[in-house]
Amino acid sequence: MVRVKLPPTIRQRRLGGELRRLRERADLSATNAGKLFGTTQSRISNIEAGGYAVSADRVRALARLYDCTDEPLIDALAAMTGGRTRGWWEEYREILSSGALDLAEVEHHARAVRVASVIHVPGLLQTTDHARAVVGDVVPPLAPYQVEHRVSHRIKRQAILYGDHPTPFVAVIHEAALRMGFGGPKVARAQLKNLIERSEEPHIQVRIIPFGAGTFPSAGHGIDQFSGPLAQLDTIQLDSDHGSVFLDAQSQLDKYRTVLDRMESCALPPGESRDLIHRVEKSL
Repeated sequence: MVRVKLPPTIRQRRLGGELRRLRERADLSATNAGKLFGTTQSRISNIEAGGYAVSADRVRALARLYDCTDEPLIDALAAMTGGRTRGWWEEYREILSSGALDLAEVEHHARAVRVASVIHVPGLLQTTDHARAVVGDVVPPLAPYQVEHRVSHRIKRQAILYGDHPTPFVAVIHEAALRMGFGGPKVARAQLKNLIERSEEPHIQVRIIPFGAGTFPSAGHGIDQFSGPLAQLDTIQLDSDHGSVFLDAQSQLDKYRTVLDRMESCALPPGESRDLIHRVEKSL
């Protein structure tokens, strides 16, 4: 039997990227870092690409080599080590895109999640029928079994909002998404009722940007913020027709945190948002 090497997970790639940033701040080339660490340039490069698993001790040793004295950051990076996380999403590896698996993994490890969406109810709050209506209308069209794979993956992602320690979740949604009517009136009403019910849970906050709120940034696509153990280890995801784009450079994190803050400032408070959802649901 030939064992196929699995590609690095997004968590492994992020750990490698953070180690690369530490090396670059120390003004060391990969070649020099390898010599000082007693290894090769290719091994350092493989670590930074997420292709070579490293232990917590090795991460701490590299941090010392790079003169990093930020102990909370070192501890957080050390906690990201180990083998590949064999999460439930691995069963979709040969079925869905790597971006879909990356999204599930990032959500699983996030300390908190904040999303903003204009046209769609966020996937973590969608009903099965709503998700099926949305996924079933993509271009090019999917076969029925492909639709069901994507729907089941989306619903399983919602597990982070359940259990004894659910992930804190903030959803900023434009009123337009409430009125899209995906799947017809029956499906749309059930989706809005689900949105109301979920918004009443203590760890879930739904904020609605009403029509007439004026302009706000990034109205054209969805934005997700996944909080890491430290702010500098956050991840931003941009949702587009061609798939997920993950960002983690500090300038990108700063930009999209500001965008999300501004979008949230345009939204109604949670109670008023719930009232608006009620009114839209009754009008269907």
